Amino acid sequence: MRFVMLVKATRDSEAGIPPSAELMAAVTKLAENATTRGALLMAGGLFPSSEGVRVRVKGGKTAVIDGPFAETKELVGGFAIFELGSKEEAVESGREFMQLHADILGPAYEGELEIRPMFDPHAQSANDAHGR
Repeated sequence: MRFVMLVKATRDSEAGIPPSAELMAAVTKLAENATTRGALLMAGGLFPSSEGVRVRVKGGKTAVIDGPFAETKELVGGFAIFELGSKEEAVESGREFMQLHADILGPAYEGELEIRPMFDPHAQSANDAHGR
């Protein structure tokens, strides 16, 4: 089953401040191990929302809104797509990733990662897509 993990943006990521070399090295090692196991399919960090746009539809008309966007805690700063056997495995992978941040960045770090199963067009129902 595929899962997408969405890492929420931080004030630093929205300011364009890259992660520390120590954090990047640890995340790279974790990603390499997951890729070798065949679990990690794709991952990437996103540029700040100031470099993005939103396309919105309202009243049958589309509008393009230039970034930056408010509410940093609601923005996505990065993503990873995993192929895992269960939601529990996905949660454990997410915990491991976020714990790296806590260990390296210390107790002042606050971050959030959202884990969502991905729709499987080959599943017969929504329950099948969730492995139920």
